[in-house]
Amino acid sequence: MIQVLFFAQVRELLGTAKVEHSSANIHTTEELRAALAATDDKWAKVLTSDKLLVAVNQTISQWDTKIKAGDEVAFFPPVTGG
Repeated sequence: MIQVLFFAQVRELLGTAKVEHSSANIHTTEELRAALAATDDKWAKVLTSDKLLVAVNQTISQWDTKIKAGDEVAFFPPVTGG
């Protein structure tokens, strides 16, 4: 299983902070995003945003980053500091 976390506006729009997803046939962060986006129209709209960021095991990652069972993947909007 892959632990999937959602932060900030992504969490608010999806209505959940985390889910678990089977790691079967999921090899990259992009494949995970596509599988989650297939949940329904709301998830597709939120998770296909070109501004969405991803982290694997608390490290900012790219959409082609390899993932495996036991990994933690987080989706979140861009953050700014002040």
